[in-house]
Amino acid sequence: MTGRTAESVLGPEDPAPFALFNAAGTSPFLLIGDHAGSAVPRHLKLLGLQPDDLGRHIAIDIGVLGLGQALALLLDAPFVHQPYSRLVIDCNRLPARPDAIPGVSDGTPIPGNRHLSGRARDARADAVHRPYHAAIAALLDTRLATAQETILLSLHSFTPEMDGVARPWDVGVLHGSGRTGFAHALRDALAVHADLIVGDNEPYAMDETDYTIPFHAFARNLRYAEIEVRQDLVGNPSGQEAWATRLAVAARRAAEMSSMRDGSGQKPLVPWHGRSRGGMA
Repeated sequence: MTGRTAESVLGPEDPAPFALFNAAGTSPFLLIGDHAGSAVPRHLKLLGLQPDDLGRHIAIDIGVLGLGQALALLLDAPFVHQPYSRLVIDCNRLPARPDAIPGVSDGTPIPGNRHLSGRARDARADAVHRPYHAAIAALLDTRLATAQETILLSLHSFTPEMDGVARPWDVGVLHGSGRTGFAHALRDALAVHADLIVGDNEPYAMDETDYTIPFHAFARNLRYAEIEVRQDLVGNPSGQEAWATRLAVAARRAAEMSSMRDGSGQKPLVPWHGRSRGGMA
């Protein structure tokens, strides 16, 4: 096919490996969406899946694209997101990890990911993973060069049930090493709402499997948070708008608070008991 060699992944008909929304945003926040898209390069023939599979949680963080765009406008922030499905390659994993290109996801076999050669895996990383992270790095370095502060917000969503186990959290705030003050303050700002179940490193904990925040935020000593919203809460435009509004208020409050207590261990906004209970209004 014209425009593609045998070893390459993307052809001229395929989307670019990253997208930037609200590029002119001037606030300290920079939003990223590692799993916001569900595209598959035409050459990979849907990875052997049915078209409906690409709308499931195994392929995409449901609702993150709309949530990220709405939040970007409210915060006046750029939003960098990945158009390709996490099943092509997971941009929140080190490319060398086996789970970066899973053969099975939540019990569903991914035929197009099985028995891949090292060369085929590297080709996907070169086509999708590396350009995406290079775009994020370039934005961060430009902001640093112009003395523009950055708070990195990584947006994700999680399925209400995984491996047959219900997950009760409405939203989780993930954090690990580095400057954790903003993430802690964001958790506390969300926990003020008695109608929310807020997870502290739940339903996932930030650990060695995560790539994006450690690679970009830890190395540059940035304030950051990784946000997980339950997918049934952001599965439609009204839910995305409602959660964008809620997150925008909490993020601004957290930025203010963490500027005073970033990493200092001072008292939180409200007593922290791991979660607050109820359903979203």
